[in-house]
Amino acid sequence: MLDTERSEAPIPEREPTAVDAAALDAYSRVVADTVDASSSAVVAIGVSDRVDDAGRALPGGGGSGFLFTPDGLILTNSHVVHRARRIEVTTTAGQAFAADLIGEDPHTDLALLRVSSPKPLPVLPLGSARALRVGQLAIAIGNPLGFACTVTAGVVSALGRSLRATGGRLIEDVIQTDAALNPGNSGGPLLDANGRVIGVNTAIIAGAQGICFATSIDTANQVVTELMRHGRVRRASLGLGAQNVRLPRRYVRWFELASDAAIRVMEVASGSAAARAGIEVGDIVVAFDGTAVEGIDALHRVLGAGAIGRAAMIRVLRRDRSIDVRITPDEFAG
Repeated sequence: MLDTERSEAPIPEREPTAVDAAALDAYSRVVADTVDASSSAVVAIGVSDRVDDAGRALPGGGGSGFLFTPDGLILTNSHVVHRARRIEVTTTAGQAFAADLIGEDPHTDLALLRVSSPKPLPVLPLGSARALRVGQLAIAIGNPLGFACTVTAGVVSALGRSLRATGGRLIEDVIQTDAALNPGNSGGPLLDANGRVIGVNTAIIAGAQGICFATSIDTANQVVTELMRHGRVRRASLGLGAQNVRLPRRYVRWFELASDAAIRVMEVASGSAAARAGIEVGDIVVAFDGTAVEGIDALHRVLGAGAIGRAAMIRVLRRDRSIDVRITPDEFAG
């Protein structure tokens, strides 16, 4: 029989051990050493004289960024500098520079700036997100709410996340972290324990705690290359508007499709690649260039720069027929 009247003895509190103290001290040293080596290359970005499409003045703003070449190239977020006609960069040493916008890509929320200095500037080394592991140390440096050179630390919470950009495309390969971010951190670096940039801090979820995101530095490297070459990221376009659809099972069986997910054409722009190819409103796109199209995001992924001007086959379902149509994508102008 259980003795329900016997009170259980309280669990004694564990006294901190030398191992605990050593681990905490090691963690603090890693963070502090990383900040000492990195903070001089992190900059505050101030934006003024911002206008909308109609030329109306918009409120100024600001964010963070970081130098990654000694001749003054700076990475930040597109939304920090978008529509700005005047951008000022301030280093932790108090140096102020007028910055030129080389290019931006709202679809990955990245922008490239340049400042001119008579002397080489401090830089952050770029790492890679390919070898990241969930749980490893992540350090964020930025200017949240205007508080210069603020440091937060946490872990890599998840990998391979996706975020919807303002233009509707997905930002792929996003890093989730619990290193605290606030407005003003946008564009600042997310660092590993060796002080290498593994991501560009980009977003928080309002109302959530400890859920923050950074665009992978591997994505940023690709975008920087395009911005340096063209001032923009080149992508292909078919010139059609579409929506995701689920196909009836009889369609999947009859046309021997790999999936019931596809896209339905809702609009065809005049003079576009789709119009020239004879794509019609109501067509259901199931494949492009041999790759199944299981949604708008899947189509965006195959419409990279390499598809511009290159003829490919697009498969559509039109009423009771499956049709292969030859199409040559144009360059996306947005």
